[in-house]
Amino acid sequence: MLLLTKLAALGVVIWFYMSAEKSGQPAVKWAVIGLVGYVITWFLVDFALDNALSAITAKSKGGYFLVGQLPAFAGLIAAFFIRKKLLSDANVEK
Repeated sequence: MLLLTKLAALGVVIWFYMSAEKSGQPAVKWAVIGLVGYVITWFLVDFALDNALSAITAKSKGGYFLVGQLPAFAGLIAAFFIRKKLLSDANVEK
């Protein structure tokens, strides 16, 4: 995995942990849910992009770098929606 991917995964864990503490929910459980959602999305997008764009990115190093970052951004977007769902569920419980 790329450095950006690892840093984003760490950020997701911290983000979910702190959000859970603020809403009075189990923090470790939320952190694990966020990390798993991020990693699954990252792998799915990485697999799809490798298959679809491997011929295009082989021609350009800059293109390879940019396409390599897309799975990390997709994982962050998925984490955002997962967190939003967890927060809405926590507000319904209260």
